[in-house]
Amino acid sequence: MRAFLTSGYIRVPWGLLSMSRSSTSSLAACVWIPLFSLRCEEARHDGLAAYPTALLAPDTTRKLWQVSSLARHAGVKPGMTVSQAIGLCSSLRLIEPDPVHYDDCFARLLAALNEISPVIESGELGLAYVGCDGLEGIFGSPGKIVDAIRGMMERWNEFHRSIVPSFRLGFGFGKFTAWVAASRAKPGEAIIVPVGGEKAFLASQPISVLPLDDDIHRRLRQLGIRSLGALAALPEAAITAQFGAVGRRLWRLAAGRIADPVEGSIAPEPIVAALTFFTPVGERELLVHALEQLISRALKHPRRIGWRVHAVRLRAGLEGGGSWLATHLLKDPTADAGSIGAPLKTRLEQSPPTGGVERLVLEFTAFAPGTAELQLFARDAQAAARAGHQRALQSAAREIRMRVKRACLYHVIEVQPWSRLPERRYALIDYEP
Repeated sequence: MRAFLTSGYIRVPWGLLSMSRSSTSSLAACVWIPLFSLRCEEARHDGLAAYPTALLAPDTTRKLWQVSSLARHAGVKPGMTVSQAIGLCSSLRLIEPDPVHYDDCFARLLAALNEISPVIESGELGLAYVGCDGLEGIFGSPGKIVDAIRGMMERWNEFHRSIVPSFRLGFGFGKFTAWVAASRAKPGEAIIVPVGGEKAFLASQPISVLPLDDDIHRRLRQLGIRSLGALAALPEAAITAQFGAVGRRLWRLAAGRIADPVEGSIAPEPIVAALTFFTPVGERELLVHALEQLISRALKHPRRIGWRVHAVRLRAGLEGGGSWLATHLLKDPTADAGSIGAPLKTRLEQSPPTGGVERLVLEFTAFAPGTAELQLFARDAQAAARAGHQRALQSAAREIRMRVKRACLYHVIEVQPWSRLPERRYALIDYEP
């Protein structure tokens, strides 16, 4: 089945939405590109990497978001105000954020990883997990699987030259082990943790690799616990009594007791509604009115019939370059325009675009089955689903034949139902969807 990928999700034909299931994988490869958004800017601005640079925060232009290594050497840190940073480094180059561009670059990276494995899970920008269960039969040993991922990244680098050289790879049983391995790897290199060796590998790692908040990190260091091995050496009950359920999970991660699988996410191709302004718009009232029109238009889309909206995405192209992005996962899926627009209007009020908006795009990216009143056209929706399923099967069959050069799909038919021998009762014929 030909799949399209965006924002960490595999896009499938709409007709398969009701039949989609997420896949999981215990073996994981972690691909990590630190400072991904800043790398995207360095990729499209020649020579930028040679200067101390900082990316402004998407929600406010008064603070820094990501800082290059040259700027760090000058004392500049993320979260600083612009005035503080300029005072420390007068040659600092400030970059307006373009979150839509970063999201698109990450989506293309996930699409490239999807060529290696159908099970892809995205984390923050620049962090992705590749499910590796079953890949031994295609590529071979874990080392060869990692080589295949590295080769794909190098091919992807032909289009993004400043991003990929800083990637790191980790391989292990479960996402946490793979992430720790990737975080300890050097740029362009990989660390492979053999299955069964998780505890020994994790024991020497610092506690900073755990998902800690500042308070727990400080308390652990005050107790003299600086490595995962030291944490795992303590009784689980003692850590649970001190830190509660969070401490129990941290102890189990440190001891190698938890191996969270990679979970591939599947979503339909989104419903999109867009509006281009003749002149850039900066008034919030006009943007809110345009948002309401886009929501109304998207809700009337034929593919939305019978489904409630679960996730929504609003992006804006700004005058002179740059972009603005807001995403929201609705707690209760709905088809009510007011409920869909409320969180987006709040974002427009609290963190509005920093410039005039030239183009506004609304996307419904995830859905849930509709309630009874939304099933008025359920019969048409089911027919469309069956047609989409048939097209997807045909595409998958063609792709398999192209890859293996022979028919690998067969259909079981009954030829002699009266026979006691199974090989006479049934026969295999080539499957043609």
